[in-house]
Amino acid sequence: MFLFPEHFSVQKALELLGLIDGDNSDLDLSDNDDPILDENYQPSPQEESSSEDEGDSSEDEDPIPEPTEHSRGRKSLCDADNSLTGTESTGTGSSRTPRHRRRTKTIETDSSEDDSEEPAPGPSQTKKKKKGESKQRAIRWKATPLTPNLAEYQHQDETDLDRHGWTPLDYFEQYIDRDLMTLISECSNVMSLSKSGDPLNMSVNEVYHFFGACILMSCIRYPTIRMYWSKALKINAITDRFTCARFFKLRGAIKVVIDDDVPEDLRMSDKFWRVRPFLDRILRGCKSLNRPDCASIDEQMIPFTGACPYRQYLPMKPNPVGIKNFVCATADCIVLDFELYQGTNSLIEKVKEPEGLGLGNLVIERLCQTLQRGTKVYCDRFFTTIKGAQQMMEKELYLTGTIMKNRLAGANHKLPSDKAMKSAGRGTSSEVSAEDGKLCVVKWYDNKPVLMMSVVHGTQPEDTCQRWDKKLKQYVTVSRPSIVREYNTKMGGVDLMDRMISYYRMSTRTKKWTMRMVMHFTDLALANSWLLYRKDHAICAGPKTRPIQFLQFRMEVAKILLAQHHGADADLSEQSEEEDSNQGGKRHVTELPHVSVRRRANAHLPEMIGLKNVMRCRQPGCTGRTRVRCVTCKVFLCLQTEHNCYSDFHT
Repeated sequence: MFLFPEHFSVQKALELLGLIDGDNSDLDLSDNDDPILDENYQPSPQEESSSEDEGDSSEDEDPIPEPTEHSRGRKSLCDADNSLTGTESTGTGSSRTPRHRRRTKTIETDSSEDDSEEPAPGPSQTKKKKKGESKQRAIRWKATPLTPNLAEYQHQDETDLDRHGWTPLDYFEQYIDRDLMTLISECSNVMSLSKSGDPLNMSVNEVYHFFGACILMSCIRYPTIRMYWSKALKINAITDRFTCARFFKLRGAIKVVIDDDVPEDLRMSDKFWRVRPFLDRILRGCKSLNRPDCASIDEQMIPFTGACPYRQYLPMKPNPVGIKNFVCATADCIVLDFELYQGTNSLIEKVKEPEGLGLGNLVIERLCQTLQRGTKVYCDRFFTTIKGAQQMMEKELYLTGTIMKNRLAGANHKLPSDKAMKSAGRGTSSEVSAEDGKLCVVKWYDNKPVLMMSVVHGTQPEDTCQRWDKKLKQYVTVSRPSIVREYNTKMGGVDLMDRMISYYRMSTRTKKWTMRMVMHFTDLALANSWLLYRKDHAICAGPKTRPIQFLQFRMEVAKILLAQHHGADADLSEQSEEEDSNQGGKRHVTELPHVSVRRRANAHLPEMIGLKNVMRCRQPGCTGRTRVRCVTCKVFLCLQTEHNCYSDFHT
């Protein structure tokens, strides 16, 4: 054994020889070995402490230190020559020296034990994994059927007893009531006076007339709005309420908020603050409806090509340019909830645990807040992820939908390839499930492969469906998995709502996005009202009587809005002038008002009309003649001691 009074490393030796001058970053010393002849050598405390301090400051240190090629070479050298028991070398730079020194110390102290043992990494060396990463990587897929474990859904009554005998106006006022009309009137008057200095003098009645006229215009379409006031094509229900100039003035002055009352922080956080009270009232009506056991979530476009906040472009939609609206609807297209898209940050503020969630998962978390436990949710591949389905399962909400290939978490490796399924023919399906059996992925080949994920439905029980064959030019029978059948049945609610709105859209051309939003959500309220009316009618009235059609329902609402709140004095004078001018010829027959107008408690006062000839009583079944007319309804009714048709007509 040789003893040295002082230990010299390679670094010190080279510095002493003058080959380097304190900076060895460009010098490669990978082939230089400095075997230590003293096998009992231990580094001094100064070297050990300095090496540990420098090693701890390294951010790129591996969790488990492994010997490099240099240490492997030194180890083989020690095996060849028993007199050389320890090595020490330097790396390509000074920053690697502490790491190599610590590794040398570890090897030397454990030289008496097994060389294959490595020290366990410390707490500071263990890298933290991202939240949710271990769950996705831990999923092991097997070719076994799905075994769902679902919570029981608590069914609600199909219809409320309070809606028995409701009129179309009652259904409509679930969303747009008199309080909202009063708010629009007040805000419009204040904003018009502050901007122009001229009073608008918009009454609540005029707001009702304006909405009634817009709804009626959507049912009876003319190329231009001014044609409704033309002599040849005018509609008296509209022209009797206001002039053309007044209509355009009201349309340009409609406001829902007073701008000065909105704080600056709310303007920055909510891009749709100009119409927020109107949207909140519609949303409150949607949330008041009963929650079914199945719901679908999809995107909806509010068509608008002008300047507006967060205008989007979706090329696959019928109206690709406009404002994006995420909608939750039932299978029969009744809207339950919606959320306007304003970016991911706005959704993060409305979700309890948004960490690690993408846009699709954030939308599902937001729209499922009002759904009951046990509800089955259907969505398309924009929203579907494995992680989102697992999180929804923890809340006892069960997701089903199409899914992208890059979101399968390894399940696509267990499924057959597209080429193999194409050769097997149309209708071929394959299913893989997670190890716990609570989640499955199904691949079905129709015209092209379709990937679907569900925690409720699998491939069984299969059925058949008719598909068009281009080569044979006829329909062929194709087997269909259960998940595809359920998805096609429950998913189309939002698309059906879009189609219903497109039939009679209130498409008044305007450059203001606020007016476009007000018109769109009025259409949504009318569609929801008719669908709810039809649902109640099927339960209460039975299959023998048919419900009124959607067009007739809209016209009934428009007629009530135009006739229910009109000023009686002006209409009375105009009606008297028309009757005086028509006494020599054929008299104008006034249409009977709607039952909701007739049975209103106020504004029904009788008056005597000085006519030369008495008028026939309009009460059904009465053949009497009278000169008494109702001020509001504009119909003649008997008011005598023997029979009081006036009271019977209004009760």
